[in-house]
Amino acid sequence: MNKKTIESVNVKDKKCLVRCDFNVPMSGGAITDDTRIRAALPTIKYLYEHGAKVILCSHLGRPKGEFNLKYSLKPVSVRLSELLGRPVVFANDVVGEDAKAKVAALKSGEVMLLENLRFHKEEEANDKEFCRSLSQFCDIYVNDAFGTAHRAHASTAGIVTYGFAHTAVAGFLIAKELECLGGAIESPRRPLVAILGGAKVSDKIGVINNLIDKADTILIGGGMAYTFLKAKGLNIGKSLCEEDKLDLARELIAKAKERNVKLLLPIDAKVAKAFPDPIDAEVPFRQVDINEIGADDMALDIGEETANFYAGEIRSAGTVVWNGPMGVFENKNFASGTYSIASAVADSKCISVVGGGDSAAAVQQMGLADKMTHISTGGGASLEYLEGKILPGIDCLNNVD
Repeated sequence: MNKKTIESVNVKDKKCLVRCDFNVPMSGGAITDDTRIRAALPTIKYLYEHGAKVILCSHLGRPKGEFNLKYSLKPVSVRLSELLGRPVVFANDVVGEDAKAKVAALKSGEVMLLENLRFHKEEEANDKEFCRSLSQFCDIYVNDAFGTAHRAHASTAGIVTYGFAHTAVAGFLIAKELECLGGAIESPRRPLVAILGGAKVSDKIGVINNLIDKADTILIGGGMAYTFLKAKGLNIGKSLCEEDKLDLARELIAKAKERNVKLLLPIDAKVAKAFPDPIDAEVPFRQVDINEIGADDMALDIGEETANFYAGEIRSAGTVVWNGPMGVFENKNFASGTYSIASAVADSKCISVVGGGDSAAAVQQMGLADKMTHISTGGGASLEYLEGKILPGIDCLNNVD
C-alpha cells in the first residue's frame, strides 16, 4: 500500500490529531509495560520538532462507553512526559470543554493527550457527530495505531471516511508495518516460509488461503495442526480438532499440492492425558511419533524432531513470516517447540516478520526481539493483513500521488 506519511506533508503550525495505541497493561493504576508508548515516540518527536501542535488520542481497555477512572489515560500522559523529557498536557475529557480549551491554548511544538476515546460509546459505533467533534482538533489526521487499524471506529477511520479530515497520513509505526509486512508478502526474498500456529484452523483459514498463493513453504504447528492430521487419516486421540473443518483442511492440502507449495505438518508431538489447569500446572507428558498418539493422548506441543525439521526449512528461507505458537507455550513443559522456532528464526539470515500476539510475546520472553527484522505491533490487524483483507484504518489514508 503506497500511503502518504507525516514526511509527505507540511505539519508546521498545524493541529495534528494522532491516533496512537496506548492500550497498555496496567496494575493498580501503574503501567506494567510501556512498549506501546515507546513505539509512538518517533512519530510524536518528528511532529513537535517540525512545529506541529500535537494532539494525541487513544483507547485503553474496555470501559463500555462510560467514564471509569480505572481506564484513564492520565498515567500514560505522565509516562509519555518522562520518556519525551517535556510536558504533555492532559485533557480530562475527549471532546468536552477541557479538551477544547487546552487545544485552543496549545502552541506549535507542544504535545497534549486526550482522555480515553472509549469513554464515549460513539467511538466504537463510528458515530458521525462524534467524528465531527474530533475533527475540530484536526488540520492533519495521523494514524499510528496499527493494532486498531482493522477496526472502523471513529478515531481510526470514521473521521476521514465521513469527510471531516481531508489530509490523512501514516505515522512512522504504521509506515514500518506496511513496509515490512507488505514487503514480506508482496515482494519477498525467496524462498518465503510461512509459520502458522495457534489453536484453530478457523482462525487462520484466510491466512492459509492467501499464503498458499504467495509462499513456497508453510509450516503448521499448534492445535490447528491436528485438524489437518486427522483430515489425512491419522489418529490424534483427544487432541484439539475442529470436526467441521476437516473437509476444508483436505481442500487446503490439495490446493497447496496443486500450487506446488510445501504444506508441512508435525512428525512428532509432546502429549499429555489432560490439558494443564491452571495453564502453568505441572502435568506428566511424553514425546511420541505422530503415528503413535494414543486414544487418550492430547498433543500440546510439536516434538523435537518436528522442531529440527522445521528449523531446517527456516535456515534455507529468504523471508519468514510467523504467526502463532507451536504449542501451549504458557506451560514450560510445552514451550520448547515455540522457543525452538523462535531461535531458528533468530539465528537465520532471513528477513523475519513476526505477527503480533503470542508469537511476539514468545520472542520477547526469550530476549530475541532484537534479532528479528520486524515484530508487528498488531495481533488482529497483522492477521487480517496477512489474510489480504482491507484494513479500514489504512485504507482511509491518502495515497501517494
